[in-house]
Amino acid sequence: MPPDRRSIGQVLKILVDEFPDISISKIRFLETEGLLSPERAPSGYRRYSEADIKRLRYILDVQKNHYLPLKVIREHLDLIDQGLEPPSLETPVPEPDLTPAPVTTGPTLASGPNPGKRPIHVTRRDLLRLSGLSDAALVELERHALVVPRRGTIFYGRDALMVAVAARKLAGYGMDARHLRAIKQAVEREVGLIDQAVNTGARRGQASRQAASDIMQLVMHVHAAILRQSISH
Repeated sequence: MPPDRRSIGQVLKILVDEFPDISISKIRFLETEGLLSPERAPSGYRRYSEADIKRLRYILDVQKNHYLPLKVIREHLDLIDQGLEPPSLETPVPEPDLTPAPVTTGPTLASGPNPGKRPIHVTRRDLLRLSGLSDAALVELERHALVVPRRGTIFYGRDALMVAVAARKLAGYGMDARHLRAIKQAVEREVGLIDQAVNTGARRGQASRQAASDIMQLVMHVHAAILRQSISH
């Protein structure tokens, strides 16, 4: 391999400190989307030049700090390929602290599914600003009832904001509202199971609210564990 060319593994090592979420699969995804075109050795292995690495760094930067969708990034790269300057970008929007509360079981569940997390109430405009979503992307999420205001209000809560932020990040991997709709359908089936179990517990004299919290947390445990098992195998 020429000294000015690097393997995909070497590129990963160069950029991982700056972009911890980078992976070989993500680099390959960006290539399949036509955003990167590294040379191929006769053996078929990718060979990345300094220009390729600079281009990849730009893509990752505008995804991480400015939340640009792939379509807009492609337009920026087309301008760069023509020797033009891409549009200037605003100061990055700070990422909201949306770390989910630890999943627990037992008496602490009486405080709700997110103990220790202060409720939030944001307007639609603030939701767009905090999540980094475009208005069109939010409209699509709302159309599938993936992001909804708090019942009886015009304000959005923490869960709506978490879904919006996750949707914006997943868009970088080619997942849109249609894919998230499949997740919602799976959740709705789980809700049906929880309701059935709560009704069974109520007939046995158990407090339905506490039982719902306990069962929900256990289902979350099982869901996450099965998901991890499926991905690791």
